[in-house]
Amino acid sequence: MKKHKLIITIIILIIIMCVSSIYSYHTSKYSLTTTPYTLQTTKLSTQLRILHLSDLHNSQFGDNNEDLLTQVSTTSPDLILITGDLVNSDDPDATIALNLVKDLVSIAPVYISLGNHEIEYKQNFGTDLTSQFTALGAKVLDFSYEDIELKNQSLRIGGIYGYCLPTKYFATGEARINECNFLTDFQNTDRYTILLCHMPIAWLINDGLDEWDVDCVFSGHVHGGQVILPFIGGLYGPDLGWFPGKLSGLYYSSNGEKTLVLSRGLGSTEAIPRFNNIPEIVTVDLK
Repeated sequence: MKKHKLIITIIILIIIMCVSSIYSYHTSKYSLTTTPYTLQTTKLSTQLRILHLSDLHNSQFGDNNEDLLTQVSTTSPDLILITGDLVNSDDPDATIALNLVKDLVSIAPVYISLGNHEIEYKQNFGTDLTSQFTALGAKVLDFSYEDIELKNQSLRIGGIYGYCLPTKYFATGEARINECNFLTDFQNTDRYTILLCHMPIAWLINDGLDEWDVDCVFSGHVHGGQVILPFIGGLYGPDLGWFPGKLSGLYYSSNGEKTLVLSRGLGSTEAIPRFNNIPEIVTVDLK
C-alpha cells in the first residue's frame, strides 16, 4: 500500500513538473511583461517616461506584433529606446523588425543603437539596416549622439556598439581608443546623458559606471541569463560564463548617481530556449 502511494505521488509530481515546464516555456516565448523603474535626477524638472526594448530577434507577439505595440502604446512613453538585435544575423528577412520600427515611430520618437546581430547581418548579406531604420523615421546612433529638447528638458542621447572598457584597460590592450574617444566627448555636457549600449559587460563588472560620466546606460544582449533559475539567477551570460547571477534590472555606480538599466529582452537565438524568463518591456520614469 505504501509503495502504491509512493508511485502515485511520484507520478503526480512528474505531471506537475511537466505542466510547469511547458507553461514556463510558453510564457517565456509568447508572453510579455512590463517592468517599471523610477530614477531621480536633479538635471530634469519635468518627468519623462522612457520605454526600452532590446533583443527582439525577429520575435512576434501577436499578429504583426500587435500585442507588443499595444503594451508599448499603453505606457504612453515620451521616448522609445532600442538597444539592438532587432534581427537575426543568419536570416535575410528583416521584415518583422522593420515593420515594428515603422509602427513604433507613430507612438513616440525612436532611437536605436546597433547590436552584434545588426553588424553581422551587414557582413552576411551586405545590407546596412541603418538606412532602412532611418527611412522609417527612427534615429540610429552608432558612435554618435544628439542633443535634444523633450518636454522642455535637455537631453543628450548617444549610441555605441562596443565593450566601453575604462581607460585603465589600455594597460592590458583591451580598451579601444575609438570607444574611449567617443565616450570622452559624449560625457562632456551638462545635459542629462542617456547612452544606448547593446553590450553591458563593462558597465556590469569593469567599472564602466564609475569611469564614464554617463547618467543612464541602457543595455541588453545577455537575455537575462537565458534560463532563470530560482534563487540562483541566470544560467549563462555572454562574456560572463555559467551561473552569473541576476542579469537584469538596475545597477548603480559606487556613488549611486549613475545607473545601468539592463533588460532581459524580448527574444533569443540561443540553442537553449528562454525558460522562466518572460520577454520584457522596460519603462523608466525620470523625475
